[in-house]
Amino acid sequence: MSTGVTDAGAASMEGLEKKLAGLSLARRSRPEDPTYLLDAALQPDAGGLLAVSCSDFTLRLHDKDTLGRVGEFKGHRKPLCGLTFARGSPDLLFSGSADGTVRAWDVRRPGSAAAQTFSSDPAHAYCSFDVSCGDALLTAGTEQLQDDSFLVFWDRRKPGTVLLGAYSESHSDDITQVRFHPRDKDRLASGSTDGLVNVFDLSRGAEDEALLATCNSGSSAGAVCWSGPAYQQLLCLSHDEGLHLWDLSRLHTDQPLAVFAAADARGLAPLPGGRGVDYLVGGRWLEGAGRLLVVGGTGGGDLHLMECDGDGLRLLRSLEGGHAATVRCFVWDEATDALITGGEDAQLLLWKPGGEELTAGSRESMKSQSALRVKSRPHKKVSYQREKKTTT
Repeated sequence: MSTGVTDAGAASMEGLEKKLAGLSLARRSRPEDPTYLLDAALQPDAGGLLAVSCSDFTLRLHDKDTLGRVGEFKGHRKPLCGLTFARGSPDLLFSGSADGTVRAWDVRRPGSAAAQTFSSDPAHAYCSFDVSCGDALLTAGTEQLQDDSFLVFWDRRKPGTVLLGAYSESHSDDITQVRFHPRDKDRLASGSTDGLVNVFDLSRGAEDEALLATCNSGSSAGAVCWSGPAYQQLLCLSHDEGLHLWDLSRLHTDQPLAVFAAADARGLAPLPGGRGVDYLVGGRWLEGAGRLLVVGGTGGGDLHLMECDGDGLRLLRSLEGGHAATVRCFVWDEATDALITGGEDAQLLLWKPGGEELTAGSRESMKSQSALRVKSRPHKKVSYQREKKTTT
């Protein structure tokens, strides 16, 4: 006999599949110049903006419904490592860069200088950053500097952007990802090319006390995503297409943290003909559907939407005929059940339920010069021999 939980789970799964089945290409922002689109973020609180980071070090603002460009920001001098909107102040957009700065921009004033600039040691180059769910705490992860890698912290509310402090013992290589918990302002996850994913409780202060768990991905960690109904799970995608799902609610039990693990996840959800995806773009917990979405792609630009749980990956929907090159980023708009994607063909695509592209035509390719690939600076270092403090 089915339980209520099982019935609810089945219903939400059917609901998600129905939503994804209805997606079709509705809008296309065609290339204006040869730049990779690296990352994207939606303005919260029903805001109408989509922000995109580009391989030419600029940030672009688009209308999320029409994809029309409405402004841009310039100021970073080296590759960008992400962007995010503040939750409580949705007109504030943050960006981080290998130039050693995290900057805050007022999206009401496109083209203006940064409203705030955060930095630490002049030798630091950032390859990840994030803002806490309460918007007060800002952190960045550095590239390896001699034998150390640093997590640096600022209180965004304090004048002068004075550095609060730093952690330097928990990672031994580039810190490629930092992610604050969506609901707990003191909970932070970090991933590194040393293969480790660390979880901290920042309310405990000192680094040794704050470190709650260390999970070993066995490879260079690329993307980390909080997931699960109470955001007690962590998804890690590695640079060589590995996938790990850990359950932190088991931290003080005898159960293993690992829910699922695969050294190479590309063939876990076979495509028609038995082939697999070529790469994994990223993951996102869909709160409304109660499911973890993982997006994969093929070299020609086709996208494949998959569910991830303790049984691995399951293909839900393929989106073809849109991009013409590798997809680098995606965002899911919960308010409209729409998907926005961007990639190395310099195009933004909007996929909506029942969408029909207004301007017909084949997908365009604008593969950038090799210099732009260098500018985008994907992490490919593999250094993950460190074993101490590891929880599997």
